[in-house]
Amino acid sequence: MGKEKVLLAYSGGLDTSCILKWLLEQDYDVICFMADVGQTEDFAAAREKALKIGATDVVVKDMKDFFVEKFVWPAVQMGLIYEDRYLLGTSLARPCISKGLMDVAAQRGCSYISHGATGKGNDQIRFELSCYALNPTIRVIAPWRMETFCERFQGRSDLLEYAKRANIPVSATPKAPWSMDANIMHISYESGILEDPSVAAPDEIYQLTQSPSRAPDTPTVAEIVFKAGLPVRVTELVSGRTMEKPLDILAFLNKAGGEHGVGRIDIVENRYIGLKSRGVYETPGVTVLHCAHRDLEIYCLDREVLRVKKYLADRMADYVYNGYWYAPEAEYVRKCIIESQKHVSGKVVVEMFKGHVMVTSRESINSVYNQELASMEVHGNFSPYSSTGFIEINAVRLREHHRVFGTANMTKHFSRTESDMKLI
Repeated sequence: MGKEKVLLAYSGGLDTSCILKWLLEQDYDVICFMADVGQTEDFAAAREKALKIGATDVVVKDMKDFFVEKFVWPAVQMGLIYEDRYLLGTSLARPCISKGLMDVAAQRGCSYISHGATGKGNDQIRFELSCYALNPTIRVIAPWRMETFCERFQGRSDLLEYAKRANIPVSATPKAPWSMDANIMHISYESGILEDPSVAAPDEIYQLTQSPSRAPDTPTVAEIVFKAGLPVRVTELVSGRTMEKPLDILAFLNKAGGEHGVGRIDIVENRYIGLKSRGVYETPGVTVLHCAHRDLEIYCLDREVLRVKKYLADRMADYVYNGYWYAPEAEYVRKCIIESQKHVSGKVVVEMFKGHVMVTSRESINSVYNQELASMEVHGNFSPYSSTGFIEINAVRLREHHRVFGTANMTKHFSRTESDMKLI
């Protein structure tokens, strides 16, 4: 019988290059897979390196359009943001890459896949749950969770020594003191010097955005058109330049937002596996889209529909972050949220300026905003006398609470002495 085939999710870096060699030593026939989701990568050089190490073949799949249209745009439509801050750039890329991985595994007859994700991170979960959901019979080789591999390789120094003995080319450029993951939507930075949350990230870490302090003194103003919650057109109002293809829209907003330092966050987040981790992210274009979409939603949706939708979006963000993009609960919630978006159509004008994005106007034929009803200049169809009864009814429980317990005086619970105010 021939050797069993393994499809390795390959990046060309130290870890996956050493894993490639290690898999070959275990007598597997290894094919490497690289998904182009918009990261800055020399795919030709990575391919040559993998073939030199001993890979049977290297498959490079252009997935940029697929990623934006099938993952990034739905995330904007659903308003996904994890723990109110993280726009899920890496999390969304994993099910996309997994789809490419499973397609190639089927085409090449690979019964195994392998990856270089560590045992402490989220990516191992996202990759494997996505792959199992797409192909329940696939088997996974995760070296960084295998006892024999971990005993042999404690960390980077052991890998470097192994690479030297195995004649694996290693970049002569000193490794940045942090790890990075990039795609067309964002760049994330973690590990290394960033593991101490009390240490500020150095400014040179950022690649998609420049510091707001160095941003242009003139704002960039753009009109974004949405149809059923999806971005369909962006126009830069000064130049009149218009983009309609999703990839072009995102590229323009990445550039414009990045020039103004929009979309930087530095956070401590909760990993699904139970650890807390510190991450630094830049997501300029989607930050602009998220701000515009949220504003249009409030303009077009009924108040209670909006609140239910927000709850579902929070749940969906958890599913995406935790690796359940292809799970039945995610499919169900996604359909519910999309139903809420059928009237979220219109245009929003945004201003990007020195680290901020602000909505300055919005229009929609579907808006439930009634200018006459809301106006302070005319009564319209609103009877101000009705507010008396509204207040009376809502005051009933407050009066009853006072009757039984007295005034709910919260200030006594928040009194502080001088010693209490000292920093710990």
